[in-house]
Amino acid sequence: MWFEDEIKHRLAGGASLVRYADDAIILLNNEEDARRVMNVLPKRFAKYGLTLHPEKTRLVRFKRPCDVDEGRRSDDDDDQPGTFSFLGFTHYWGLTRDGERWVVRRKTESKRLRRTLKAISVWCSKARHWAIAEQHAVLSKKLRGHDGYYGLPGNQRALALLRFFTERTWQKWLDRRSSKRSMPWQRFLLLLARYPLPPPRLIPRHRLAAKP
Repeated sequence: MWFEDEIKHRLAGGASLVRYADDAIILLNNEEDARRVMNVLPKRFAKYGLTLHPEKTRLVRFKRPCDVDEGRRSDDDDDQPGTFSFLGFTHYWGLTRDGERWVVRRKTESKRLRRTLKAISVWCSKARHWAIAEQHAVLSKKLRGHDGYYGLPGNQRALALLRFFTERTWQKWLDRRSSKRSMPWQRFLLLLARYPLPPPRLIPRHRLAAKP
């Protein structure tokens, strides 16, 4: 309400705010507007005994890359767009498949992906003595749940990387079920043929467009 009622009408360019819980992004067309808002935010937070996160709070020059029409990128650092992370995704500019125009793309944030990979490794270690069918059911559920949030168009590479890591981590801990090697890679491939992990799944576009 503060942003809508007291800030927006004082700005020279377009502005909008996207918020989820205590995370927010303010989108501004005018750089001077961005600096003005950045200066006033700490005062606004301090009024309620709050502070901004020192590492997450920053200005990002997120402009469309230049020289698209000529099919080349500028080497000038001032012309290169920044990236930002929000709600577990890194947002960046990327070309469409035909290379004709720039669009905003999203991929799993690196630290979120590392956290997921570590959690899967820990789980596989603890559950390695479970029945194979039970392990498979839980791992499949974890992957589907991950896809339910991160399965956005353009994020296929991160989803595939998670499958790659999960398969090798699962084999690693199955191979350590006993003092003797019990699950060499060739044998694991036979097991995987019987208990395949679900392939990466993107969220249907109609769900992305649906209103909450």
